[in-house]
Amino acid sequence: MGSFKEATAIEAAGPGEFAADLDAQWAVGTKLHGGYLLAVVARAAAELADHPHLTAVSASFPNAPEPGPATVQVELLQTARSLTQLRARLVRDGQPCVEALVTQGTLVDDDPWWTSVTEPEMPAEQDSRRFPSSAPGNTFEVPILDVVETRLDPAVLDAFAAGEPTATGAISTWQRLADGSEWDPLSLLVALDPVPPVSLELGVFGWAPTLQLSAYIRRLPAPGPIRVRLEAGDITGNRMDETAVAWDSSGRVVGQANQFAGVRLPKR
Repeated sequence: MGSFKEATAIEAAGPGEFAADLDAQWAVGTKLHGGYLLAVVARAAAELADHPHLTAVSASFPNAPEPGPATVQVELLQTARSLTQLRARLVRDGQPCVEALVTQGTLVDDDPWWTSVTEPEMPAEQDSRRFPSSAPGNTFEVPILDVVETRLDPAVLDAFAAGEPTATGAISTWQRLADGSEWDPLSLLVALDPVPPVSLELGVFGWAPTLQLSAYIRRLPAPGPIRVRLEAGDITGNRMDETAVAWDSSGRVVGQANQFAGVRLPKR
């Protein structure tokens, strides 16, 4: 098992161009995870930025790349006093796979000036159960769950296993990087695209591929695990919206994301 830093490593390959080696471990089934791909893109974009931290990114995923060699092309759009804005594209075998707009800034770890976001009610990390990469009844393995330790409320897992999902449209998880490294602005992109998706809690099985995703990193996370609450608002026509909020070990919001994902709905 490699580290997140190794899995997202990039090398300069020319002006505004970087080489990456997409890691098959960071996948759901055989498909590379959207948050992981976005982290590779954002790491390359940071190389051309005058500001140190990812603060916002918005991306589309027109093609699902296979693991292996890929290229990230980065264009600097503007540099201002407090931010750098860039455009980045991940290409594999000549096909665009991620198209992103990236904003870099300078994050702090201060308390919020004002917030209306409340922490999720969920069992303590030690009282939660790890979601395995190969669970009974799964039709495919989820390798990313071996590198991102994800723990859920046992009641949610028991209801899922019994075929009686709670169907609230929300799911909360504890997450840690299995390599022991602490969360940072780039790895939070993985956490904000959580596995399992909300559709599992609704009794809908299978992969939920990310079509579009926007993420906002709010502050530098404190050491330790993070909690992520994921909610769906509406599922129609095999499309699902998901809203994620992540809290660090100090109880402060460190990231938020909205995404539009595909889902295969069962017949009623």
